[in-house]
Amino acid sequence: MKSIETVGILGLGKMGCPIAAHLVAKGFKVVGYDPLEEARKKAVALGARSAASAREAAQASNLVIIVVGFDSEVEEVLFGKEGVLEGARPGLIVALGSTVAPRYSTRLAARLARRGLVLLDIPLARGEAAATAGKLLVYGAGDSEAFELCRPVLGAFASDIFHLGPAGAGQVAKMVNNLILWACIAVNDEGLRLGRALGVDPERLCAALRHGSAQNWAMDTQAERSGMPWAEKDMSIVLEEADRARLSLPLAGTVKEAIKGLKIRMGLGMPEIPEHL
Repeated sequence: MKSIETVGILGLGKMGCPIAAHLVAKGFKVVGYDPLEEARKKAVALGARSAASAREAAQASNLVIIVVGFDSEVEEVLFGKEGVLEGARPGLIVALGSTVAPRYSTRLAARLARRGLVLLDIPLARGEAAATAGKLLVYGAGDSEAFELCRPVLGAFASDIFHLGPAGAGQVAKMVNNLILWACIAVNDEGLRLGRALGVDPERLCAALRHGSAQNWAMDTQAERSGMPWAEKDMSIVLEEADRARLSLPLAGTVKEAIKGLKIRMGLGMPEIPEHL
């Protein structure tokens, strides 16, 4: 394969839909699938072609990018009825943009390889605003030749692209990134609550802190306002991986509980914990 011409996007939500739009704008043919009809219609309005299933999207594509939220959804879109495996041709490249446990990604690469498919790790960072702006960060991993073939595709929606090693390495980078992100959100919350208790307006305090050594991305973007749907999932991945590596990460355990407490105070819903750790 000399170049990627048609890209399947599996998951047309807050990340997948803008990714599809950027790919169309860069001249790629895009076939999108999402179980929600409204999401499919939105992608069609942006220039993508709608597929009735992941199988249909895979049949039409040289590369499929999976942009779903949880491991169970990855399993369903790949191995379920009308999934990618039912329509994939040998050599199809599957790029996993979702955040999963590194060892799950490694196992997934082996499972797909047995079926003649290539898995690339491409967990995405920076969130919805960056997806809309075409400035996502890709923590890439997997077969280096396939990765370079896909680099122009990734460049359509990402401003920073890294290749970190074999499948699973990208998920390691995203896992560490998210550990530090949730730690920042937790300590930002504690610090601002302390300031309020001592009589300093949180908005004024936050504005001042952004100019000092306490400045961090989570504070600048008020990342907690995203609803933090993945926080406990991410921290469960961190702690499970640390256990298996026989590492003691006491701060990570504290962060998991702190971020859970913050979500409870904010009235946010129950987390979904990954099923394939």
